[in-house]
Amino acid sequence: MKYLMAHDLGTSGNKATLYDCDGVLIGSCVESYVVSYPKDTWAEVNPIDLWRAVCNSTKQLLEKTGIKAEDIAAVSFSGQMMGCLVVDQDGVPLRPMMIWADTRSVKQEQFMKDAIGEKRGYQITGHRLSASYSAAKLLWIKENEPQIYDRAYRMLQAKDYIIYRLTGQFVTDLSDASGTNLLDIEKQTWSTELIQAFQIRAELLPELHSSSDIAGTVTKQAAKETGLIEGMPVVIGGGDGSCACVGAGVVRKGKIYNVLGSSSWISMASDHPFYDDQMRTFNWIHLDPKLYTPCGTMQTAGMSYAWYRDAFCQLERKIAHEEQKDFYMLLEQGISSSPPGANGLLYLPYLLGERSPRWNVDARAAFIGIGISTSKEDMLRSVLEGVGYNLRVILELLEQIQPVKTITMIGGGVKSMVWRQILSDIYGKKLEFPQYLEEATSMGAAICAGVGIGIFADYSVAEKWNMVQSYQIPKQQNVQLYEELYRVFNKSYESLKDVFGELGTFRRNNTNNQ
Repeated sequence: MKYLMAHDLGTSGNKATLYDCDGVLIGSCVESYVVSYPKDTWAEVNPIDLWRAVCNSTKQLLEKTGIKAEDIAAVSFSGQMMGCLVVDQDGVPLRPMMIWADTRSVKQEQFMKDAIGEKRGYQITGHRLSASYSAAKLLWIKENEPQIYDRAYRMLQAKDYIIYRLTGQFVTDLSDASGTNLLDIEKQTWSTELIQAFQIRAELLPELHSSSDIAGTVTKQAAKETGLIEGMPVVIGGGDGSCACVGAGVVRKGKIYNVLGSSSWISMASDHPFYDDQMRTFNWIHLDPKLYTPCGTMQTAGMSYAWYRDAFCQLERKIAHEEQKDFYMLLEQGISSSPPGANGLLYLPYLLGERSPRWNVDARAAFIGIGISTSKEDMLRSVLEGVGYNLRVILELLEQIQPVKTITMIGGGVKSMVWRQILSDIYGKKLEFPQYLEEATSMGAAICAGVGIGIFADYSVAEKWNMVQSYQIPKQQNVQLYEELYRVFNKSYESLKDVFGELGTFRRNNTNNQ
C-alpha cells in the first residue's frame, strides 16, 4: 500500500501526517518552533527552525507508524500564509521570516494605498491592502534593511522555503500567492501594475504554479536530513486556508464551511471572486485553480471562550479537579442552564480589534446588559452567542454570492454541543460535521499530493475522505429569538464605534497595551 505525507506549517509548530489512499489517518507528529516578538507588532520565526521541525517530525512519524519511506508516494504542504521570507541565490535566509501576525509595516501599508488606491488594490488582489500581507513586509525590509533587500533573490512563504530545501526549486502556488497583496487574482499572475506602483523588484517573486504541480523531487541531501527517499515527488500544496477548504470537503461551487478555532472564518467555493463594496470580505484562490474561496475571518472566536474560561472559571476548574469531572462538561452544563439569549445579555467579541466584518483595530470586547441577576452562566453563554452573531454578518455577505441551506463545520470549537446548537439557531441553517474536525488542513494537503501524482483525478475525493458524521438542526423558536438579538447586536456595535475610537486613542497615548 502507498501513503501520502502532508506537513502543516502552522504559526508555532509543524504537524506531519500520513494518510493511506482511502483517507485513513495513519498517524501524526507535531514539532514546535519558537515565535519571537522582538518589538511591539513584530512577529518572526527562524526559517532554520521550520526546516528542523519538518526533518524531526518526518523521522518521528516514520518511526511512530512503522511506515517505510519507500512506501510514501508523495509529500505535500500546507503553510501559514501572508509571510515574508527573503533568501539569497543559494536559498539562505537573509533574516528571520516575518509571519502573518507581524504588522510593523503600517507606514508601508499607507504608501501602498497612496500608490494605487484602496479600491483599486482590492479590485486587483481581492484583498484589502494591509500591513498583514507580504508586500508591505517586503517594503519594510526595502526601507529599513536596504542591504538585505539588495541581496535578496526570492521572497518565499513558509512552505516554499521547505520545498526549496527538499528540491532546490524556488516556486510558490496560486493560493499562497493570493495572500501577498501582489497577485492579480482574476488573471492569476503577478500584477505588473502593483509591482510598478509599489516599486518592488519583480524578480523577487517566485515562479507561480497550481497547488497540485510537482515542484521537483527530494534531493540526496534532503533525503539524508529528513529520512525520506531520494527522488520522491514533492507536490507544492497550498496556503493553510485553502488546504482546510479541501479537507472540509468544500470542493464544488456553492459549498460553504465555517472553521471555529481560536479565530474563526467562513468561506465559500465560488467560480469567481466576490468583491464587497465595503471591502469586508476577501478572496483566496482554491487548491483547484478554477475555484476561488471568498472569505471573512474574525479574530477572537474560540479565543473569547478561552479568555472567559481562564478569567472567570477557576472555581469550575477546581471542582473538576477535586471531583474528577470533565472541566468542559461542567462549563457546558453551565451554559445550558442559561436560556437562549442569555437573559438579555450581549457580548461583542472584539478582544483584539476585528478583521471581518468590522475592520476596526480599535474595537474591543464588551458585555451589554449586565444586571443584578446576571450570572456567570449568562455571561459565558453570551460569549458564544456574540461570536455567532459576528459570524452571521460574514455569512450574510457570502450569501450574496449564493444562498446556502447547509454549512460544513470544522475546528476544535465545534466539539461543544451547546455551541453547535447556538450557531445553528443564530445562522438559521443546518450544520454538518465531518469525521475529522481538526485534521482538515493536513488532509487537504495530502489530497493535493494525490492529485499531483495522479492517484486522484481531482479534489472531489475529499467528499469521501472526510464524510459527514452528524448534523445540527436549528430550533425555530430560538431562530426567531436570535433574529431580534442579532439586530440589537449590530446596533450595539454601531453605537459604540466612536467610543472604541476614543478609547483606542487613549490607549495609544497612555499605555503600551494596544
